[in-house]
Amino acid sequence: MATAYQDFSKTAQNAGNKAQDTANDLGNKAKDAANDTANKAKDMASSVSQKVGDAASFVGQKAEDATSAMGAGMKSLGGTIRENLPRTGMAGTASSAVADTLESGGRYLQEHGLGGIGSDLTTLIRRNPIPALLIGIGTGFLLARATSRS
Repeated sequence: MATAYQDFSKTAQNAGNKAQDTANDLGNKAKDAANDTANKAKDMASSVSQKVGDAASFVGQKAEDATSAMGAGMKSLGGTIRENLPRTGMAGTASSAVADTLESGGRYLQEHGLGGIGSDLTTLIRRNPIPALLIGIGTGFLLARATSRS
C-alpha cells in the first residue's frame, strides 16, 4: 500500500509538473503571439503614416505645380495685353501698367511658389500686426454679411 501510495504520489507530481510546463508553454506562446500582433500593428501604423506623408507631399507638389502654371499664365496674359492694347495715350499707359503688374506677379509666382507667398505674408503680418488684424476683422465682417444675406 505504501508503494501504491508512492507511485500515485509520483504520478500526481509528474502530472502536476506536466500541467505546469504546459501552462508555461501556453503562457509563452500567448506572450509571443501578443508581441507578434503588437509588431504587426506597429508596422501597419508606420506604413499608413508613410502613405499619408507621401500623399501630403504629392498634394503639396501638385499645388506648387499649379501655382507655377498660374504664374506662367499671368505672364502670358501680360504679354498678350502688351501686344494687343494701345501703346500711346492714357489707355496705353494703363495697359502697360496692367501688363507689367501681371508679368511681375507671374514671375513672382513661378520663382517663389506657395512657400514664398506664405513666408512673405508672415513677414508682412509680423511687421504690421495692427493693420493685419484690422484687415482680418474687416474680411470676417464682410464674409459674415455676404453669407447671412444668401
